[in-house]
This record gives sequence, structure tokens and C-alpha cells, in this order.
Amino acid sequence: MNRLAGEWWYKMVVDINAVRQARLGDKDSFAKVYQQIAEDLYRVALYSLGNSHDAQDVVSETFIEAYKGIRKLRDENSFKPWIMRILSIRCKRKIGQYINGRNQLDIDDFLDLSEEGDGVEAQSTQKIALLHALETLNAQERQIVALAVVQGYTVRETAQILGAPQGTVSSKLHRTLKKLRAQLES
Repeated sequence: MNRLAGEWWYKMVVDINAVRQARLGDKDSFAKVYQQIAEDLYRVALYSLGNSHDAQDVVSETFIEAYKGIRKLRDENSFKPWIMRILSIRCKRKIGQYINGRNQLDIDDFLDLSEEGDGVEAQSTQKIALLHALETLNAQERQIVALAVVQGYTVRETAQILGAPQGTVSSKLHRTLKKLRAQLES
């Protein structure tokens, strides 16, 4: 039942040549990069923020900022951590607006539990268990899990994106995954 690992363990794929051309002002190349990573950024934003509307807004804001600043990007190989850092900052700002309580995860938008062989009752039970487990995470834990588990970034890459010490991210990820496992197994 560990739905957090497994099928989402992938990395964002970006055509470095398209990034290079986008840096030179080619709008079509930027559109190509957008198409390649928009869904991945949306998943991270959705997991971090908890609702699809805000996730879409944050991803849009991220791409606007990236489009405006891509010419200043020094190395196209740094594009993925650079855009994830922009997304992370945008998510943190949005989370700051949530302080008064509105952070509810829309689990149906985030998960597809329509595996063959699972009945409606089993799927509902899995959704409820996962939702309860995810609700136990704070905003920082959600961001770390979104980057490291959902997107498949290494601890080092996650730390770089979040601007946090690698050891801190590693220990928080370990504790958070342990916390989720305990919630799902109880």
C-alpha cells in the first residue's frame, strides 16, 4: 500500500537543447520546455499546497518568472534545480497565505488509485488512509516529500532546491517517511 514510492519515482525530463534555445529568446523552445515539465511542477505544487487551483496558479507564476529570467540562467544544465527553486519559493509564499487554515489536500486530483483488481471499497479505504497520513505532515515535510519521493530528486538536489543543509533534509525526509509509514500501517 505504499503509494508514495513506486509509480511516482521519476525525474523531470528536460530537453537541454530546448533550454539553450529558450535562453537565446526562442519562444517555441520555451513552450517545448513548458510542455515537458508543467505536469511535474503541478504535481509538486499540488502536493505542497493541497489544492489544484492554487497549484495551477503557482505553476503559472513559476513559468512567467522563468520566462522573464531564463536569459540570465548561466548554465542550461542547472535549469531543473533553478525552476524547482522558483516553484519552491512560490509555494512557500502561498503556504504563508494559508496560515489561517485552508490547506486541505484534494486527494482525487493528486492520486489515481484506479488499479485493476481494486474494488471501490478498497480504493476508498486507501484514499482515506493516505489522506489522513498526509494531513499529519507540515508544509516543510510536504515539500521535502514532494521533491524527494514524488519527483525523485536526490537528497542533495532537494536540499539545493530548498536552500537547506543536506543533512537537515536527509533527516527530515527519513523522519517524515517513517511517520507516514506508521500512519499507513496503523
